[in-house]
Amino acid sequence: MAENTMPGGWSAYHDLTPEDESVFHEALAGFVGVHYTPFAVSTQVVAGMNYKYKCEASMPPSDVIWEVIIEIFKPLHGSAHIVSIIRI
Repeated sequence: MAENTMPGGWSAYHDLTPEDESVFHEALAGFVGVHYTPFAVSTQVVAGMNYKYKCEASMPPSDVIWEVIIEIFKPLHGSAHIVSIIRI
């Protein structure tokens, strides 16, 4: 099924592919404190790829869970990195 997004536009949120999961883990490698579990992603093709991950966040040992959007940029050459984390 083809996506109906305009060039440069964001895709609809969808389940993560193995590639989406790999980019998420690459960007958060070594990140400590809050635990993030992604459950949906939206992407935008630019000179590389922008990702918006909807995640559940928690800070063990607390049982409190909240939602965030983590924006990640993966350049054509180089490593993925976090652009922003916004609590929703």
